Amino acid sequence: MASIFLGESPKSIQNLSEHLGIPYATLHKEIGRLLEAGLISESKVGNNRLIGSNRKSPYFRPLRDLLEISSGPAPMLKEAMRGIKGIEKVVIFGSWAHRALGHRGPAPEDIDVMVIGHPDVAKIYVVCLAVGKKIGWPINPTIMTEDEWQEDTPFLKNVRKGGVINVFGSSDLKELV
Repeated sequence: MASIFLGESPKSIQNLSEHLGIPYATLHKEIGRLLEAGLISESKVGNNRLIGSNRKSPYFRPLRDLLEISSGPAPMLKEAMRGIKGIEKVVIFGSWAHRALGHRGPAPEDIDVMVIGHPDVAKIYVVCLAVGKKIGWPINPTIMTEDEWQEDTPFLKNVRKGGVINVFGSSDLKELV
């Protein structure tokens, strides 16, 4: 369900089946239940049935919020980056964070992640690519040291002004807002 509700574009059942590693027949059955409940919508393009979230459902926003908290990029990144040494903090910033924090604007096209510390850069990119594939949005990491993070550059002023979502690390994020 997270793949449907957190993604912005409809997906074919076949693509969902392959992406999620769920047999087509099982997924087809569950899709039928979600359609019947009015939680998702479908459209046809040629022979493909495209499945997407039903944005007109009164359950859309609460379900999306719940899925963002439980299955969205923050918990998935937290789990995936937990074993990488040298990370001090990880925050999500940019348009995805702005929308999640309630700011108006166009739908995000990607997720921007700030990794603070001295991690293995290659491991960060591998994790971001893998999590991005799971949630259906590219994840763009920016890596900097704690000293760089404390600087008052125009870029960081903009990041702080827009708000961030803490993934993990220091729970005292007063300097961010």
